[in-house]
Amino acid sequence: MNTFYFIAFLSVFFSILVISAKNPVHSILYLILTFFTFTIHYILLNAQFLAIVNFIVYMGAILVLFLYTLMLMNLNKDSEQPKSSLVKIAAVIGGGCFLITIIAAVKALAPSDYVVLKDTNLGLVKNLGKTLFNEYLLPFEVSSVLLLSAMVGAVLLATKDPKATA
Repeated sequence: MNTFYFIAFLSVFFSILVISAKNPVHSILYLILTFFTFTIHYILLNAQFLAIVNFIVYMGAILVLFLYTLMLMNLNKDSEQPKSSLVKIAAVIGGGCFLITIIAAVKALAPSDYVVLKDTNLGLVKNLGKTLFNEYLLPFEVSSVLLLSAMVGAVLLATKDPKATA
């Protein structure tokens, strides 16, 4: 349990650093660390598939897109337009609503007993694969054909007709 609390502390710490970092690139790097702590949480909760998906999809793909977006943005403060007072008031109201929500959520927390898994194989990728390829084989294959046809359609729409340009 000490590992869980340490990783939970790191998750909250890096999340605060994401919000408070002045440099957007540092903020994204802290976000990567936050997602990595979430991956560790999934492993501790015996959800290996979620850990792998979180690692590959969020840390690998989405955050790379965030970094490319930041590289393409103009982050020059001299050309930034000043914020109107209406936008500042809306930000204060939104922050106040968020603070009230956080306070209500903390008040709703009650001490509870630890959850003990009766089945230690719960959440394993092996069980997910058995269920996916036994009970849901037809919908899985239909979705793969649908994705293949969407990919072929996107390629056909993206290519130019050589006869039309001549």
